[in-house]
Amino acid sequence: MIRAYKFLMRPTVGQAIALGEMSRDHCSLYNGALQERRDAYRHSSKTSIKYGQQSAQLKDIRGFDPERQGRWSFSSQQATLRRLDKAFQAFFRRVKAGDKPGCPRFRGVNWFDTVDFPKDGDGCRWDSTPHDPVTRVRFQGVGHVKVNQHRPVVGKVKTVSVKREGRKWYVVLTAEQSQPEPLPATGSVVGIDLGIASFLTTSNGEHVANPRHARKADAKLAAAQQALSRYPRRKAKNRTKNHQRAVERVAALHGKVRRQRLDHAHKTANGLIRENDFIAHEDLKIRNMTKTPAPKPDPDKPGAFLSNRAAAKAGLNRSIADAGWGVFLTILQAKAESAGREVIAVDPRNTSRECPECGHTGKGNRPTQEKFHCVSCGHQAHADEVGAINVLRAGLVRRNARQAQREATPSTGWRSHSEAA
Repeated sequence: MIRAYKFLMRPTVGQAIALGEMSRDHCSLYNGALQERRDAYRHSSKTSIKYGQQSAQLKDIRGFDPERQGRWSFSSQQATLRRLDKAFQAFFRRVKAGDKPGCPRFRGVNWFDTVDFPKDGDGCRWDSTPHDPVTRVRFQGVGHVKVNQHRPVVGKVKTVSVKREGRKWYVVLTAEQSQPEPLPATGSVVGIDLGIASFLTTSNGEHVANPRHARKADAKLAAAQQALSRYPRRKAKNRTKNHQRAVERVAALHGKVRRQRLDHAHKTANGLIRENDFIAHEDLKIRNMTKTPAPKPDPDKPGAFLSNRAAAKAGLNRSIADAGWGVFLTILQAKAESAGREVIAVDPRNTSRECPECGHTGKGNRPTQEKFHCVSCGHQAHADEVGAINVLRAGLVRRNARQAQREATPSTGWRSHSEAA
């Protein structure tokens, strides 16, 4: 299995400048390759340029500009061109599927924050000074950079990436590991219902509070955004020092909220994985849930519109984004695979409207957001607990169906082989 590690780097002043120049030159290479593709397609011949053609030009580009492009790793520059090629492949795939495609765009220096090295030892070297008590990583053109390695790296390092977040630099490793031993079985199964009032509710009746990190930081973010709004929009190179500080203040607050949300997701997922062998959750389509309501034209007043509760929907969308359901489910799935646990997503429709006692389903079973009261049998409970119980039952049904299919597949094959013999 492949696992990623992210460590904070502590470069010297000179190394930080070199890292910034490396990111800038890779951004220039990306934009130049994008411009070449656009110009070729706009030509009357409608020429299409591929990655192989642009990669073959790297040798000449490095020889023509040895003080900039010639300083950096050839493999990392190939990775940058491959990144552009993947963006175009995704663009054409969306066009073919009939989606709303976005053509690859030029990147500003502040928006190009990652440089990839496809192989450890080719332009970079993790743990470059093994006899030094301090862990260091070496990059071509930068040198040996000190790393704050807060946990050991298990397995063989395959790729290395440099990532900038604000004024901080990180190194991201991917390491190939053997399949870890699964956690000991607990015999426990659970269903979870994700929500806004509570981050999640389990089928056992436990409620995990919603931390609402962005809501708590609203006042500071509003003040920082107000301070930033006093400056006209300018490119980074034309900003004053006070303008740059205002930009960094807003970015730092958003970064803190993002780290808090990740920390909460990791800790919550760890608790579920350690305590349960099987976890069922709703298969939520978060992108569809956060769509803006369509406008409603007023038939009596041309050019006017009826109320579509867009303001209320915008508040709900902010709460959904603040909860971070998608990040949590991704982390939960990854941790379950490492621990040998099973996670299944089920259809969320009517999970909080179906009575777990008599099976009656109806909108009237949920008179309020929190209360469940079955109009058929009179069963009463918390609506989120009812949803979690129904999610667990649906998940167990899917798991049993999968197991039955696995057991039937080899036996079917054995019979057909015997009949053929």
